[in-house]
Amino acid sequence: MRVFHNTHFQFMKYRWHWIAISTALNLIAIALIFTRGFALGVDFAGGTQLTLKFKTEPDLGRVRKALEDLKMGNVSIQRFDEPELHQILVHLQNPKSEGDFSAHMLGALEKEYGSAAGKLEINLQGADALTDALAQADPDNTGGTIDEKRAHYKPMAADVLGLRKRVGIISGGADLAGLTALSPAVRTYLGSNAHFGDFALLAADNVGPVVGKDLRQKATYAVAFSLLGMLVYIWFRFKLQYGIGAIVANFHDTLITLGALVITGREINLPTIAALLTLVGYSTNDTVVIFDRIRERLKLERGKPLIQVMDDGINQTLSRTIITSGLTWTVVLALFLFGGDVINTFAFVLLIGIIVGTYSSIYIASPIALGMSNWMDKRRVAKRRR
Repeated sequence: MRVFHNTHFQFMKYRWHWIAISTALNLIAIALIFTRGFALGVDFAGGTQLTLKFKTEPDLGRVRKALEDLKMGNVSIQRFDEPELHQILVHLQNPKSEGDFSAHMLGALEKEYGSAAGKLEINLQGADALTDALAQADPDNTGGTIDEKRAHYKPMAADVLGLRKRVGIISGGADLAGLTALSPAVRTYLGSNAHFGDFALLAADNVGPVVGKDLRQKATYAVAFSLLGMLVYIWFRFKLQYGIGAIVANFHDTLITLGALVITGREINLPTIAALLTLVGYSTNDTVVIFDRIRERLKLERGKPLIQVMDDGINQTLSRTIITSGLTWTVVLALFLFGGDVINTFAFVLLIGIIVGTYSSIYIASPIALGMSNWMDKRRVAKRRR
């Protein structure tokens, strides 16, 4: 299948125009990175992140004020999943202090939304805490040691947590009616002694500042070594000038994508780094296909100017480039639109990266390789004349 047949576009003719445009875009991206900075996720910034579900549409200003009153760090809030699910991500960033702040955050929200003194917060307790609470109250009057009581109530606590996982938030005692693991006494006890509240804790993540700094360092190394690896690979497979062209194109793609992340305010976290590494590999693969065809044409058309050989090689791979990149971009678009919030930033990076990577394989990698080849040829000629 081919989209274009026997094209003769002069891609290299206007190479300096495209390089100038790309340089300007890269400078803008660098300026944005240094002026605005990255919105670092909990993975890199350190702090505590809670995933919360509310019974009704949450007032984000109210949530923010309750947490900012703690004066423990910067608070950021974003909606999560479908709007009708009333779920939010709350991130308390504290890059200076070690510790898990989830208990403090939940306490502040309980105070804001009201809690029942002495009652069990059914939507906020983990399996172990719920098991301990039931073992201490012992509504079944099992007797025995505390470990025996815990063993008795552990399946019941797990059943309650399973219900919470399925529905997100338990609204009242009537929701417990279908739980077969609960004894009548435990169901009655929870119905009268549990507080169901206005929100539920779905997940809690904590990263200390030392761990966050270590993750940032390792992420930087991962991107840097991947770029270096691409340079070495293409150097050995082709020539040094082609490796330099590919690595410049990869830097170009990464910088523009990072600039897009800064403009949109999206968080930089581990999935984002994974997306950037995927982008580096994808862009390099596209560049290698073009360089491979150029190398074939150089062997078949000895003596032909390199600029014409490059144009021929790009034209001959143009159909493959458009089809492959177009289909991949369509799949990523579907992930971006329908994949949910968890994978949204990952898909966003690839949406931008595939377009920029396809462009750079033609208008950045090839012109840089051409310029380096011409410069090296001139040096060889100059040495011979000495």
